Amino acid sequence: MLKLPENFENYEEARREGFLKVKALKEKGVPVVGIFCTYTPIELIHAAGAVAVSLCGTSEEPIHYAEKHLPKNLCPLIKSSYGFAISEQCPYFYFSDLIVGETTCDGKKKMYELLGEIKPVHVMHLPQGQDKKHAFEYWREELIRLKEALEDRFNVKITDEILREEIKKRNRERKILLDYYELGKLNPSPITGSEINETIEALGFQFDRKAQCDFILERTRELKEKYDRELKGTKSSRPRILITGCPVGGVRDKVLRTIEDSGADIVAFENCSGVREKMTLVDESKDPIDALTEKYLNVSCSVMTPNPRRFEALDEMIDEYEIDAVIEVVLQACHTFNIESHKVKRFVTEKKKKPYLCLETDYSKTDVGQINTRVNALIEML
Repeated sequence: MLKLPENFENYEEARREGFLKVKALKEKGVPVVGIFCTYTPIELIHAAGAVAVSLCGTSEEPIHYAEKHLPKNLCPLIKSSYGFAISEQCPYFYFSDLIVGETTCDGKKKMYELLGEIKPVHVMHLPQGQDKKHAFEYWREELIRLKEALEDRFNVKITDEILREEIKKRNRERKILLDYYELGKLNPSPITGSEINETIEALGFQFDRKAQCDFILERTRELKEKYDRELKGTKSSRPRILITGCPVGGVRDKVLRTIEDSGADIVAFENCSGVREKMTLVDESKDPIDALTEKYLNVSCSVMTPNPRRFEALDEMIDEYEIDAVIEVVLQACHTFNIESHKVKRFVTEKKKKPYLCLETDYSKTDVGQINTRVNALIEML
């Protein structure tokens, strides 16, 4: 008999609905695997007959629980994720049969040790770089370890045939999502950056993959029709902004909405909340494990050193989305993105000749005024 948390009745309606939805899924016998990162090869999770669900980590609300165990000067995304877990406020963590994490930073990999005292946790150890042969072999072994862990935990056999089918399905999902993101290439854009970010985040908590695709396809169709009917043939005078850096779900109100309220349009996301993982499909002609290894190893996160693919993506996106300025969002204590921001600034301002702004922030409200001032100064300059 599956039980709900003791304080379930005190949760707001949306969170209670989340608990009931995932509880109903579990009662049907469907395993749930909680994930954190775009390095997770979710094709393997789907091939095991499980549902992959993004874990909560975009709210300041549970951070005070986390700070009983974690340092205050840690990344807010890590603290939020851990706080949701230990306070039993995240339905997806609460009902997960397995948590999959990756060693994208030192804070996360040590936090996984603490999570492992609450739930079964499988950690995938990332290589430090992408372009050496041993990095491919190392990451391939990590995918095989995950495959075997899923098979053991859920008593299934992940065959090449099943995996190839899941690769095809996931590639289709990537294409659909990329079409949605690329609405931002239209000028004027028929959709706000805030809506894009909210929609993609909400999809991470859905279980019906067909319904997800149908929703995005329909929304993309509606917005293209809106563009053809109301906007085509005009040009917006509002500056077009590209967001890069860390995930922005936890700072959507104070960063994304501030940018839009200040008179600019966010039209592109070069980050984990955006097209970073969607731009390249899995090669369906190769051995499925080799193809997944290649695809996920090449995600252009700042954890990799060097990280040339990020600058290739920025180069392409600044041109294709007709970007007027780049704003980088760096979460507190995210050292890899913070250090790499120096190279990003140099690339954007010197090579692409575009204005650049870096906002280092956390999930609190203490710097709202400062962000508003800096964003407005950039928009006025544009």
